[in-house]
Amino acid sequence: MVARILSEQMHNSLGQPIIIENATGASGGIGTGRVARAAADGYTIGFGYWGTHVSNAYVYRLQYVVRDFDPIVRMPGQPLLVVARKGIPASNLAEFVGWLKANPDKASQGTAGVGSAGHLIGAMFQQYTGTKFQFVPYRGTAPATEALLAGDIDFNNPTTTISHIGAGALQAYAVTSAKRLDMAKEIPTVDEAGLPGLKFTMWQGVWAPRGTPKERIAKINAAAILALSDPGNRRKLLNQGFELQEEEELTPEALASLQKAELEKWGPIIKAADIKIE
Repeated sequence: MVARILSEQMHNSLGQPIIIENATGASGGIGTGRVARAAADGYTIGFGYWGTHVSNAYVYRLQYVVRDFDPIVRMPGQPLLVVARKGIPASNLAEFVGWLKANPDKASQGTAGVGSAGHLIGAMFQQYTGTKFQFVPYRGTAPATEALLAGDIDFNNPTTTISHIGAGALQAYAVTSAKRLDMAKEIPTVDEAGLPGLKFTMWQGVWAPRGTPKERIAKINAAAILALSDPGNRRKLLNQGFELQEEEELTPEALASLQKAELEKWGPIIKAADIKIE
C-alpha cells in the first residue's frame, strides 16, 4: 500500500517508471531473497518491513542475510492493537491481563500465521505479562478478524479491525505506539494503559542489494523523502493508520541503526518462545 501511494511521485522525481511486483511467500522472504541476488545498480530495490529484515532472521532458514543489503530509507509503519471480542469481561488492558491470568491456556489469539508479527507480538505479550494463551494461525489477517467477529477466538491485534471497533463489534484496549492513532484517538496507548513494554511498530523500509553505488542510494532516498512530504500522500497514509517519521529518521544510517536495535531486541524474545519454521 505504501509503495503504491508513493510510487507515482517517485517516478516523476526519478524520471524512471516504477514497477511494483508482489513476490509472496515466507513472510516476504522470497521477494527479499530475489533482491539480494539482483544486480547492485539501483534498478531493483526491495520494499521490506520488520519481518523481512528482523524477525525472519530468527524464524526462517533464509536464502539471504541482513548484511546482503544497503539501507535506503525508512518508510511509514503501523502499530498493532490489543483488541478482543465482545463479551470479554474486561473494560481496559489491566483488567484484560487479569482475566487472562485467571484463565491460563483457555483464551486464544488469532494470528496471520506462524512467525507473523501478530504471533511474535503475542509471544512478547505473554513474556511481559506472565500470561498463557493459545495461538490460532490463519491465512492472513482478514480470516483472523472474521474468526474474532464470529467469537471463534478471543483476541487479535491488526489495525484493520478499527472499523469494527468503531461499529461496536469489537473492543480495543490499547494501541502499541507511543502516541494515539489519528484515526482512532479514543484508543489509549500501551503507556497510558500501564504496559509500556508492549510498544511495537511494524515499520517498513527500502533496501538495495549490497554494493549499490552511494549516489544512486542518495537519489532514491531523496525521491522517497519528497514523496513522503507531499500533503496528499501524508493524509492518505495517516487515514490508513500509518505513523510518519521525522526527516532525521529518513536517512540510510537511521534505517540501519533501527534495524540493528530491533535485531538485538527481538532475537532473545523469539528464541525464548522457540518459534521456528523449517
